[in-house]
Amino acid sequence: METNELLPTARLVADVVAERIEDLIAKGTLKVGQKLPSERLLVRQLGASRTALREGLKQLRARGVIETTHGRGSYVASLCNHQETVPIMRLLGSQPRTLFDLFEMRQLLEPEAARLAAERATPADLFLITRRYNEMVEARASGNDPSTHARLDHAFHLAISEASHNAVLVHTLRSLTDLLLSSVFASVNNLYHREPHRRSIDMQHARLYRAILDRKPSQARKAASDHIGGVSAQLRKIEEEEQQLVRLTLQRATP
Repeated sequence: METNELLPTARLVADVVAERIEDLIAKGTLKVGQKLPSERLLVRQLGASRTALREGLKQLRARGVIETTHGRGSYVASLCNHQETVPIMRLLGSQPRTLFDLFEMRQLLEPEAARLAAERATPADLFLITRRYNEMVEARASGNDPSTHARLDHAFHLAISEASHNAVLVHTLRSLTDLLLSSVFASVNNLYHREPHRRSIDMQHARLYRAILDRKPSQARKAASDHIGGVSAQLRKIEEEEQQLVRLTLQRATP
């Protein structure tokens, strides 16, 4: 019979249960927002009693690693405190120069994520990356609005980062979702109506996707780097052209 008072041995098992679930999250087997398997399945997979499992889940809830909703079950929680980052997100998001800072940051992180994804992606990861890629391609063909396409584009890149199975990298990129979306939206809004740029971005995405599916780490890294660097360079060129136009207009207006 199970009781609410755990014996020392049960407490030790509960610690192990909590650690093993945390390990699944750290490895990316369980992702942010994903529902945990049923209690019965977890008991079987972890080799623990229901009492130890429930105590382990209680520990994880107390640490903020999982969240439980009555009638729906337990889910992996966001591991970043977004409330603390709201002011800095608003500050950075309001500054146009930040756009290129974001591309610099993406250039540092995402090529490595692509390389790791090509090495470490599981069949489930590859299935999700393929789904996100196809959704993005279909949205472009259907002529969706820039906001929708930007979210699908970002989801494709996020699926790649999750396949890296580097928990710190994944949660860093997830914590910057709003800012990263602004960089993706800028590229979609400013470049996709220009046919040469759109074809270039489509080919870059295709090369990145294929390199990961073919498990070619160096090619995946280069494809991600070329894509991010290329988009940033194109946006800089547009900005310079606009600034030059403004200068010419002011010169003509000066008596």
